Amino acid sequence: MNEFKELLPYLKLWSTYLDIGIVAFIIYKLMQLIKETRAEQLIKGIIILLVITKLSDVMQLHTMYWLLKNAMTVGAIAILIIFQPELRRALEHIGRGKFFAKNELQEKELETMLDEIILAVSELSKNRTGAIIAMEQDTGLNEYIETGVRIDGVISAGLLINIFEPNTPLHDGAVIIRKNRIAAAGCFLPLTESQNLSKQLGTRHRAALGLTEISDSLVVIVSEETGVISFAREGKLSRYLDTKSLKEILKNNYIKIETKKQPVWSKWGAKNE
Repeated sequence: MNEFKELLPYLKLWSTYLDIGIVAFIIYKLMQLIKETRAEQLIKGIIILLVITKLSDVMQLHTMYWLLKNAMTVGAIAILIIFQPELRRALEHIGRGKFFAKNELQEKELETMLDEIILAVSELSKNRTGAIIAMEQDTGLNEYIETGVRIDGVISAGLLINIFEPNTPLHDGAVIIRKNRIAAAGCFLPLTESQNLSKQLGTRHRAALGLTEISDSLVVIVSEETGVISFAREGKLSRYLDTKSLKEILKNNYIKIETKKQPVWSKWGAKNE
């Protein structure tokens, strides 16, 4: 008992460090989520208002303090409305943990699928045919699948090339791939709200960035004007890729093959069998 009492101050000290570490980690992750988004500027504005409110209280500027304090009370509700996209993004990010991971593709299935996509992208790029191919990961894309024409077809280079053939009904929309099947084509994707994009980037690139800003999807884009191949993930764009480097990127970023990454509940089931 005496030994436990001696250790108690050290345990309290370590719990304090742990508490500070967890809070610091949460703040760091929140900063990562809002970085280079409109929320970043809004938070700066809120911090400035909080500083002014405190100064007005200290300097006994009663009228200004009363106005700012009441504005903050109403502003709490306004913040929830303004930050709705960012809050949704944060919750989706939390939900992508391994505990909720979906069943993945086998290595052979993944290799076959990527070969067909790369073959199609190579041909589309050569012919300067515009294309946008979105690959669903942990975040479901059903709301965007419903905006297009459902196909539910096996992925093949020929089918992808035909979908993006100019002057056809599905040419301007996006193809969405779910696991190893083409779920839908002609889908409408959300456009990015970023104002810092090059004017050379068209609607396809903006749609690709918009989708990857609110989900963990992987998107391949082929420019109609130049035939340049691009890849988007987490709101970031990689351009001027060749087919070899694109395949490597897709293999490295795609949902890990089933033997390497399984849902936690799947592992528990395997142990109990």
